[in-house]
Amino acid sequence: MKKKSKHQEKLDRIRVRVVNVVGFLMGFSQSVLAYTVSTYFKESSGTENVGIFYFVSFAAVLFILLNLYKLTQKTGSVFVFFFSMVANISFVAALIVLPKSFFGIAAMILYLISVSITWASLDVILESFSVDKMSGRIRGLYLTVFNAGYVLGPLLASKIFIQFDFDGIFFISLVFSMIILLFAIFGMRRAGNAVFPKKRQSIRSLVLEVFRRKNIFRIYYISFVLDFFYALMVVYAPIYLLDLGFSWNQLGIAFTIMLVPFVLVQYPAGILADKKIGEKEMIILAILTIGISSFLFFINTSKDIFVWAVILFATRVGAALVEILRDSYFYKQVDYRRADVIDFFRTAQPVAYIAAAIVSTVILWAFSLKYVFLFLTLVIFSALLPALRLTDSQVEES
Repeated sequence: MKKKSKHQEKLDRIRVRVVNVVGFLMGFSQSVLAYTVSTYFKESSGTENVGIFYFVSFAAVLFILLNLYKLTQKTGSVFVFFFSMVANISFVAALIVLPKSFFGIAAMILYLISVSITWASLDVILESFSVDKMSGRIRGLYLTVFNAGYVLGPLLASKIFIQFDFDGIFFISLVFSMIILLFAIFGMRRAGNAVFPKKRQSIRSLVLEVFRRKNIFRIYYISFVLDFFYALMVVYAPIYLLDLGFSWNQLGIAFTIMLVPFVLVQYPAGILADKKIGEKEMIILAILTIGISSFLFFINTSKDIFVWAVILFATRVGAALVEILRDSYFYKQVDYRRADVIDFFRTAQPVAYIAAAIVSTVILWAFSLKYVFLFLTLVIFSALLPALRLTDSQVEES
């Protein structure tokens, strides 16, 4: 059964384009750093079991996101975005100055926290400029341009890392973060710092509301599984492949190939979700794709980096589809004025990273690193049940 939207929104094409450019620049800036974070934690702490640092980071993110709408109500999402970008710049600058130590680890944790706030506020900003009937296309284009920036990062990061170590990585990230802030100030200066209607609601009542709205709860769990996949893959895939004897040069090429699906499939999938078949069927197919390819990652023993690149590519075909389709589906269920529900939806990421940190720590105490990917496969397939029970959204054509 197709479900109709019950709230009114207004499309602002100019502001949507501004957000898309910001997304592209943020994608590039963060991808330069993303795949070296776990290595930084490893070298700074002297242990391969880096889950505790992600646990601390995303426990803080979870707490902040559950309360972020209070700040958004008082100051507006644009202010929150600018504030978090200034924090990003400050923490990256600290990473350049500080040696690899527990002070450096603290700065990295604070950076991860501030980045999560940046993305959450940008989500609300984009939703405030969007309309439901175009949610798939708007979100699909946004994610496509973000990932076009993101796909460029790993190859460049591997080159910079080999020549300049972490200082080079942090410097590039710092420069682009400053460019993003300046562009956003220029591009959003007349957007208005929209403040959402105040709604007194406790965290407990918000959680209960999400549980009662079955489709939102189901897509929340699917989002959790996707972020759980990202948490384990982004943290442990580089460590695992380096342990197998591959070089950073090889990983840079493999990770660049891996990210291509995010540029190719998300916008077309958004169009299909809006106009043809809705999100449900494609989400099911995407979950199967991630699960099967993650299992192949576990059983593969090849010493050929191309084989690993193909497997990683397949995992990201599924992940790219779930990423756009979960956003398209969710934003058809809520109005941008429900900043509390949007912020709660984004807690799927910190909850997933916290769970991944705990689970991976336990697994690594008892088993070798590869068994992390076996457990990951089981978690991915668990998302099939809520996906099958989703009520599909309305499409423009029968």
